[in-house]
Amino acid sequence: MTKRDWSRKEVEATVQDYLSMLSSWLAGTPFSKSAHRRALLPILNERSEKSIEFKYMNISAALIDANFPYLPGYAPLHNYQGLVTEVLAELLPTNSPLLSLAVADADAPIVVPEVEDILSVLTRKPTAPHELEKVREDVPPLVRLTTNYVEREARNRSLGTAGEQFVLNYERARLIHLGKESLASRIEHTSVVKGDHEGFDVLSFEESGAERLIEVKTTKYGVQTPFFVTRNEMAKSEVRSSQYQIYRLFEFKNSPRLYILPGAIRTSCTLTASTFLARPR
Repeated sequence: MTKRDWSRKEVEATVQDYLSMLSSWLAGTPFSKSAHRRALLPILNERSEKSIEFKYMNISAALIDANFPYLPGYAPLHNYQGLVTEVLAELLPTNSPLLSLAVADADAPIVVPEVEDILSVLTRKPTAPHELEKVREDVPPLVRLTTNYVEREARNRSLGTAGEQFVLNYERARLIHLGKESLASRIEHTSVVKGDHEGFDVLSFEESGAERLIEVKTTKYGVQTPFFVTRNEMAKSEVRSSQYQIYRLFEFKNSPRLYILPGAIRTSCTLTASTFLARPR
């Protein structure tokens, strides 16, 4: 049986349903993903619940490309049809209640979340998407928003400070677990003690006593959410590559998880130009 592309009607219904769930998630309102899938079934053209899940994952990927938060439960699947972006371009910019929720969530103050076993939050880094397979159509319409919501959240000082404090707690627990209480007592909150110009946030240690320079990047959103790095951080990671590590905290508000990227940033990450410093000639 030939695989059928999704029609506009099907994509519109699925995008609207996804955005409804995303609104609930941003507002902190409980919802049932399975109930949403089942409610969609009569509207779609004999699609399975599994195919609906895949389409949700396509929408997650398109939202990442639009610099907008996505539902953490639906990992981005980047081989989406251009129609997904086209429908999002129509529905998202006019969804004022959702955009307002996204602004409020990006700006909201946050406290350091409590976890039972802080060392258990460590997980493997995500697999990089295959960018060349991202979109099947030649040039899909772009979702144009007046705000970069990922960047806005990244500028949330309360979130950044809470993430750094969480990493301080994590590093103390890690070194104490290794029987290195004396090293744990020497951990430094560098961004507070010396300032942001150092190019890293936390000075910790390896079990051997060697320094570990940690730059903390925190998001309340999903694991695939991109983050921003400064020229200073790039430079420090090059000069101290054997000691430099990015600690990426994600899903920080409800169930914080952590992955680590060691070494020079240009080696551990795929970099995309975001902004440029310009001066008149």
